[in-house]
Amino acid sequence: MKEEIGLRIRNIRENMKLTKEELASMLGISGQFLGMIEKGKNSISIEKLEILCNITHLSADFILFGKDNNLKDNTKKILENYTDKQIETACTMLKNIALFIKKS
Repeated sequence: MKEEIGLRIRNIRENMKLTKEELASMLGISGQFLGMIEKGKNSISIEKLEILCNITHLSADFILFGKDNNLKDNTKKILENYTDKQIETACTMLKNIALFIKKS
């Protein structure tokens, strides 16, 4: 489990285009300690997890368990900007992509 959490934290850091040292500084830990967390050799404390959630605007559920409980709400917000016809077209495209992948 520590390895999975570490991998998520590493992916988050890389998606933010931050070095280990930059994120570690924001968390108030050393780059070496962050590296150990990312490798699953050490655990992030609750206090540092809270800071990470605030920095990234991600939930602890996502960082710890990979669960995005905001996915439904975020999707609704995104889709508000599109017409029903555009959403229908996108859904058809996704179905076709899924079928293509399944056949591969």
